Amino acid sequence: MAHPKSRGSKQRKRKRRTHLAAATPQIAICRTTGEAHMFHHAYWHEGAMYYRGQVVIPAAEVLEA
Repeated sequence: MAHPKSRGSKQRKRKRRTHLAAATPQIAICRTTGEAHMFHHAYWHEGAMYYRGQVVIPAAEVLEA
């Protein structure tokens, strides 16, 4: 039996996908630095890069590079 390419309504499909584009980014406050940043993203604070409260790139390496 043949499968139609778009059997459901286009409006329903668009409604399902709109929440992804309209979502506001979630902001977290780091317990270590107190800096506000987006969830699941590394961020810079005083020359060092932090991710999940731990230093990923120390400040001394940033100055040399």
